[in-house]
Amino acid sequence: MDTDVVVIGAGCAGLGAAAAVRASGKSCIVLEASDRPGGRAWTAYPTALGGVWFDMGAVWFHDAEHNPLVEIAVAQGGALLRSDDIRTERTYVGNRLATAAEQDGYAGAFDRYTAAADALLARHADIPLRAIAESIPDDPWAATVEAWEGPIICVTEADRFSARDWRNNALGGSNLVPDGGIGAFVQRRCTAGLDIRYATPATRIAWGGPNGRATVETANGTIVAGACIVTVSTGVLAAGTVQFDPPLPPSVLESVAALPMGLAIKIALRGTGPDRLDLPTHCSIDRQTMLGETLIPFQCWPFGRDYVQGWIGGDRAWDLSRAGEDAAADFALEQLRALFGGRVDRLFAGGGRLVTGWDADPWVRGAYSSCLPGHADARRRLAEPLADGHLLFAGEACHSPYAGTVAGAWLSGQDAARIALQALTSGASYKPAPTSHP
Repeated sequence: MDTDVVVIGAGCAGLGAAAAVRASGKSCIVLEASDRPGGRAWTAYPTALGGVWFDMGAVWFHDAEHNPLVEIAVAQGGALLRSDDIRTERTYVGNRLATAAEQDGYAGAFDRYTAAADALLARHADIPLRAIAESIPDDPWAATVEAWEGPIICVTEADRFSARDWRNNALGGSNLVPDGGIGAFVQRRCTAGLDIRYATPATRIAWGGPNGRATVETANGTIVAGACIVTVSTGVLAAGTVQFDPPLPPSVLESVAALPMGLAIKIALRGTGPDRLDLPTHCSIDRQTMLGETLIPFQCWPFGRDYVQGWIGGDRAWDLSRAGEDAAADFALEQLRALFGGRVDRLFAGGGRLVTGWDADPWVRGAYSSCLPGHADARRRLAEPLADGHLLFAGEACHSPYAGTVAGAWLSGQDAARIALQALTSGASYKPAPTSHP
């Protein structure tokens, strides 16, 4: 064999798996199709925004009190910014600020929405997320909560997302931002000592060989390993970019189909004048919406910078991404214009702009996985080992309760590595063990 374990993908799941294999004393090779590590944790320094660091994908360490990457950051002396503490929030009703009474109603809306969800799920195995808001039609903020929990957070429309999966992955705790960007943190802190082969996409995996051996074909040659951990997105799996021999079992294909990629895009607009729209630094703004209406929350002047950043998810994100950068920027400007009037055009005239496009990345094909109604067990099923633990899938799509997050990806990779190592040590016999997360 060329290595004990071969890992496909150097995103957080692949890096987590490789780190666990290396810590065990076994050998590991990581094959990465792109020219950088981190996957959807990518910090760029766009000229359009003045060269400041900007996270193109993942931003936060969610549920920081239990997040394993926070432990790594703290142990290595990394500076962490408390996003929840430095953020100011403003909510609009129409084109005016919400009143104190409306703010109070909004503040309790998420608890009312969750209570309604729990009541429905007590009677049904699963429901679309849309059914929750429909069950409380008299709540004036239910549609706004749905807009947050559906297209914005779950990056898909509420009528196509599993409420059970949403409930399984509801996170608490605080959110931290690594100073300098989460992608830069991953590259700096999570790749040391690992054998990562960049620009080396895997094209075919022959699995289930003698003693579970896997043979991975790439554009740069073939690697034979005792076990293989595949960490590519469900979008890449569904596209058939990597071929499997023998073909994957129906249970795996069904799980992949039940976890399609959703999409969110970030739209950053750089100001060209002193106007700050009468908003403080690091101010988040949103507005009350109607059911099915697009909500774009904006983060204005983050860390004292001179741009605003909008976030659009779900069907609108797909449409705007296909329409191009100008269409996406114009849509964001239209939303800002509705709140702040013509001063928006003067402020951003001639300024730089940036629109992310994860759907166009052939090695990702979306933001992160969503979950179709009635398939809340798909994440667990996709993570089940094949070939007695010698072929495994890992990534944010395979994890609960951290689906869609870098923590979920990292933990899933570490769990997969533990199973692969056990299979290698015990001679192809896999035995379940407690997982490494809370």
